[in-house]
Amino acid sequence: MKKDIEHPPINFGKTGVLIINLGTPDSTSWLDIRKYLKEFLSDRRVIEVNPIIWKVILNIFILNLRPSKTAKAYKEIWMKEENISPLLYYTKKQTE
Repeated sequence: MKKDIEHPPINFGKTGVLIINLGTPDSTSWLDIRKYLKEFLSDRRVIEVNPIIWKVILNIFILNLRPSKTAKAYKEIWMKEENISPLLYYTKKQTE
């Protein structure tokens, strides 16, 4: 069996951490949640469906029905004193 090209040696040293998130709404208001959902769910890397069909589903159904339910969930975890979502709060803390 032919051996694949050997991987170059790996030098172990410092470890890096890559922090990635998909965003968070600016507040728990219906409008901010809707804006966030539209931005997030319009990303073709997130939703891999025919774009024409998806645009109809997103704009007619999801962006009119989902923000209320999502806002309720965000209100349960929202950091009220800091007025920020936990995801954004802890992401910022990790970069300090």
